[in-house]
Order: sequence, then structure tokens, then C-alpha cells
Amino acid sequence: MEVRARRAAMRGAWRAPGRVNLIGEHTDYNDGFVLPFALPQGITVEGEARADDVLELYSGKDSASVDLAKAEPGSVSGWAAYVVGVAACLRAAGHRVGGAELHFSSDLPIGAGLSSSAALECATAVALRDMYAIPIDDGALARIAQQAENVYAGVPCGILDQSASMLCREGHALLLDCRDQGVTQIPVDLGPYRVLVVDTRSPHRLGDGDYAERRGSCERAARRLGLAALRDVTDLPAALAALDDPRLRRRVRHVVEENRRVTTVVELLRLGAITEIGDLLTASHLSLRDLYEVSWPEADVAVAAAVNAGALGARMVGGGFGGSVIALAHRDALPSVRTAVASAYAERGWTRPTFLEAVPGPGAGRV
Repeated sequence: MEVRARRAAMRGAWRAPGRVNLIGEHTDYNDGFVLPFALPQGITVEGEARADDVLELYSGKDSASVDLAKAEPGSVSGWAAYVVGVAACLRAAGHRVGGAELHFSSDLPIGAGLSSSAALECATAVALRDMYAIPIDDGALARIAQQAENVYAGVPCGILDQSASMLCREGHALLLDCRDQGVTQIPVDLGPYRVLVVDTRSPHRLGDGDYAERRGSCERAARRLGLAALRDVTDLPAALAALDDPRLRRRVRHVVEENRRVTTVVELLRLGAITEIGDLLTASHLSLRDLYEVSWPEADVAVAAAVNAGALGARMVGGGFGGSVIALAHRDALPSVRTAVASAYAERGWTRPTFLEAVPGPGAGRV
């Protein structure tokens, strides 16, 4: 009976969601606060364990075969690097992980800034955890997935995306303290309001060096201020006065003010004051555009068009340099918002954007 149960646990299907970050961008690697929620859309993996150390990976027409005993950073490229990275990081942490045959499918837009990479990592992580009965909780598994992206994909991301994919609950946003990984589930009851995701169709890329430069700038600013991280800035005017580099001043101001916006939005959600959240979303976008300099033309146009068409507020989401925008709007205004954004794109000869309504869904697990 035990053998049959073990064999059953080594095969199956698992799913991990993408995420929308309601607010709190580029605060995670500064030990700050973020407020994401999981999407119903995500990545599914089906498969079973193998008797050897080989990962046989399939996604559509793409495939890869990797011997885990030979896996190291840089040895695998493309989407397979995220999968191999998770298995390799689990092994490096002392967990007994062998090979597997894994088939991936997705209903999450790739490159839309909705964290398809973290969904891929977390789907792999929960599958391998179940296949090999690894005694590791969701929070620790999120950190393994983050390590995989840092080391094997070469993206120095913070913990936001992996935590959202692993820890979110249906109907809730996740208030995450990125310093100690403390989590608070915040109920999301928007009443007649909706969160509309606009895929700007400008591919989201974090591996080109711009993201790493932003993180490095923040680390330099913290060192010059004698702080462990920008989370520790308590007197913003004094901190800005202590920095002679205008670029570093812009980065610091964004991080400090964005952390404040996160905690304010949490209180507004608790009070049910949904209409007051809109201005904070737009303020976040302007800060990301002007102070952090990670926005892009399609996002700026989408935000302006959405707000002009009646959205309470809008902002880019994700690391920037492409991806998606979210707009908070009354359900009755959604058709006007969609039309306005699509028309603004058509006037500029851009690819038509796509839209989806974001509903807080559950985190990663077996299906």
C-alpha cells in the first residue's frame, strides 16, 4: 500500500499562477512592502518522476533534456533554465531530487509582466516537492524559486513574484514584508470596481541589464546612507540631501514613497475606500516613469487613455521595460476604458492591446 501511494505521489498535475502586483514596484529587493494577488491564469505542469537524474522537459514544440548531475549556471538557456534551476537549487539545499518528465502548458500571456517566469518556477517546485516528498514549506519553496531565477536565469529579482505565486489565497491580496517574509492576507472586496489588465504587447524583458542597474543603484544609495537597505530610510528629505547623485536621489525617493503607498492602499482596502486607491495607482506610475525610469511609451499611453476614459487610476506593473498596465475602474466604465486604450494604440500604429479582468485567485498547488 505504501509503495502504491508513493508511486501515485510521483505523478500528477500541478499549477502555479501568474500575478498582478496591485502596488509596490521595485520595493521587494529594497526590503520593502509589496501587495500582489494571484491570477486565475497560470502555468500547469504534468508529469512523473524518473529513476535517473535526467529532466525531460516539454513545452509545446520545444523540448530539452538535461542531466541534473551536470547542471550548472549557464549550462541551460531559455525557458528550460528556470526549470533546471529549481531542481538544481533544491539539490544544492540538500533535498533529494532526481529526474522527471515534465510537460508544461500555459494560459498566462508570456512577456506581459504578469510573472510567467515565477509561475514556471513555482509549478516546477511544487511538482518536484510532491514527487520526491520534500519536507519544505511554501515560503521556503518560494525562496528556492527566487534563487533559481537569480542564479540560473541571471535575473536579480526580489522575492515578490515567487511569493505571490506560492502564497496567495483566493479573494485576497498578499501583504508581504520582503525583509522577514512576513505575510498578511488582505481581503479584496472591490464592490462594483474591477482591476483591468492591459497587455501593452511590448515584450517584458528583465535580463537585458536595466533591471540589474536599478537594483545596483539602490544598493549603492543604501551603502552611502549607511543603511542595510532603502527600507530603513526614515527621513526622506535628509536622505536626499545626503546624496549628491541626482539619479540615486530619484531612485531613493521612489522606493520610500512607494512603500508608503503600499501601506496606505492596505488601509484603504480594509476600510472599503476603493475609490481612494485610484490616485495612488496613478502616482505609482508617475513615480516609476519619472523617478525610477522603467516605464515605456505603450504603458504611458495606456495609463493616460484609461484615466481619461474614466478609470479611477492606472499604472504599469512588473519590473518595467515592457509588459502590462492595470487600471482600476467601475465595471460600467470598462468598455469605455478598453475602447479608449485600443483607439490610442491604433492612432499610433501600434499592435492592438489585449485585456483581461484580474480576479484574486489561489496560489500554487496540485490539481
